[in-house]
Amino acid sequence: MTTAPSTTTDEAPPPPAPARSGSGWATLRPLILRLHFYAGVVVAPFLLVAAFTGLLYAASFQVEKIVYDHELTVPVGDRALPISEQVAAAREAHPEGAVSAIRPAPEADATTRVMLSGVPGVDPNHTLAVFVDPYTAEVRGALEQYGSTGALPLRTWIDEFHRDLHLGETGRLYSEFAASWLWVIAAGGLVLWFSRRRALRKIRGTSGRRRTLGLHGGIGAWAAAGFIFLSATGLTWSTYTGATIADLRASLGQETPAVSAAAGGEHAGHGAAGGNGGDAEHGVGLDKVLAAARAERLDDPVEIVPPADDASAYVVKQVQRSWPEKQDAVAVEPATGAVTDVVRWADYPVLAKLSRWGIDLHTGTLFGPPNQIALMLLAATLILLILWGYRMWWQRGRGSAFGRPIPRGAWQQVPPYVLVPLLAVIAVLGYFVPLLGIPLAAFLAVDILLGEIAHRRGRRTYGGGARTGTARTP
Repeated sequence: MTTAPSTTTDEAPPPPAPARSGSGWATLRPLILRLHFYAGVVVAPFLLVAAFTGLLYAASFQVEKIVYDHELTVPVGDRALPISEQVAAAREAHPEGAVSAIRPAPEADATTRVMLSGVPGVDPNHTLAVFVDPYTAEVRGALEQYGSTGALPLRTWIDEFHRDLHLGETGRLYSEFAASWLWVIAAGGLVLWFSRRRALRKIRGTSGRRRTLGLHGGIGAWAAAGFIFLSATGLTWSTYTGATIADLRASLGQETPAVSAAAGGEHAGHGAAGGNGGDAEHGVGLDKVLAAARAERLDDPVEIVPPADDASAYVVKQVQRSWPEKQDAVAVEPATGAVTDVVRWADYPVLAKLSRWGIDLHTGTLFGPPNQIALMLLAATLILLILWGYRMWWQRGRGSAFGRPIPRGAWQQVPPYVLVPLLAVIAVLGYFVPLLGIPLAAFLAVDILLGEIAHRRGRRTYGGGARTGTARTP
């Protein structure tokens, strides 16, 4: 449920009644309507960008397979070569940089990826992925890669556009702002729609603004749960709210565990073990390390991270983000090939699992193509709701301009026993979700200021929209 719903006769606030009487809901509904309207108007442009880029990102998984088919797939051979030979072929073709990770071919017709860090001309936060035929050791190409899902240039560009508009850390505020408000707009719209009289919810046989409202509200009600989910999961790795969530998980002992990369060490808390080991071969070598991981039931897909230095171990971890999740990891001593630490997905804390599932569902990897199609439908629905919201605002006008905004003063009619707890909840939410709390506080301050100016000029309006001639209504 989103942007800019406007009022019909039944949903407009009642005639002015500054005296705080009546039920809590009767006085609270105009306040929710005003918040839904203004939040929609202000946040809609950010949501529109997020929805459009999110739609592109959900589609990019399948497009990536087509665009980079030569690098990603090979004819199936009789026998795969040892992983050490495949890495040696990659290093011969690309001696620059250092081997940061290796992903053996996860399927019979897939290539092996050898990731190189510190390569000149490659973003320091990215790696150069060298694609090797596991049957012939032919190097089939090299592409810049980003993230744990192995995004290649096309998907990386769309991902960064969706996340920060290619503006870096400052740009991430746009997506956090949109995610912070999406659930508020969706929940508010849901409440407003189901509080409408049933006879006024129908779409069939209606026209004009009422039909637009019916489409906006009816379809938004069906999609609201999806929007709230996208908002909540998107915030888990945002700049400010994400950091707060991480701190909360740490305080509850719900961090994502990781194996210790120190040779012989116990597994650690939040974070992923890794390193930059120059060439990948250390001690017993890659083949024995991979065999040790297989003995611990780490089947494909896996990633091998070489030791960072002489005091570190190899880390082999499963990287399957589709259902069922495979996130087991082991550390392997380079000198002996012995497994020194093990972390199992089954042993993850509850919040760590929920966070992993939520992020993977949000990004479209958990259930593969069906997940991606659902995300595209949600994104397209959000775009339509925004356009319908603005159309309703236009239809409230006189055919050539946007209509009136929702009148101010609704909060004055809310009884204290409702208003005080509501303000307390808003204050707590604003603390934990600052890009919700700060803009909301700014909006309230501006609204109160404009209301006071209007009062001094004798044009004060209340929740019902009627003007007072000279002074406040008692």
